[in-house]
Amino acid sequence: MNLNDEQKKTVSGWIAEGLKLAEIQKRLATEFGLTVTYMEVRFIVDDLKLMPKDPAPPKVDKPIAAAPVPSNPVASGSPPAGHVLPDEPLLPEPPAGAGKVSITVDTVTKPGTLVSGNVTFSDGQGAIWYLDQMGRLGIGAKQQGYKPSAADLQAFQQALEVELSKIGF
Repeated sequence: MNLNDEQKKTVSGWIAEGLKLAEIQKRLATEFGLTVTYMEVRFIVDDLKLMPKDPAPPKVDKPIAAAPVPSNPVASGSPPAGHVLPDEPLLPEPPAGAGKVSITVDTVTKPGTLVSGNVTFSDGQGAIWYLDQMGRLGIGAKQQGYKPSAADLQAFQQALEVELSKIGF
């Protein structure tokens, strides 16, 4: 479909106004008598090297107020579900003596696993880890016979839980 220069300027103006492609399709029919499909409108806009604007996000007048928290939730019984007390950490701290454990999650999982990745323990030793299709956790040390400390294993499991929650596991 070929538009003349005046029609091209008009369509450009409609895009600048923020009209959607379906609205442009209707206007082409009503104002120019051109019956075009939605796909043809997309091609016209693409040929003109125009980009439809995204609608502006709705404005929120005032923030939503949080539910009042009792001054001493323990005194009034158990805290509400999902409520974390101020002195309570979100995850337990790794045990004393546990060093820095870092993990990565593979973007392409190893065959036969749901999710896999690598771990580096506090002593610098590395291993692969995986969750198999039965939900079992497996660790394969890169150095034959290596066994991480109990503190490193606990820190690994906590770090793994955080990383897996980020990807929806």
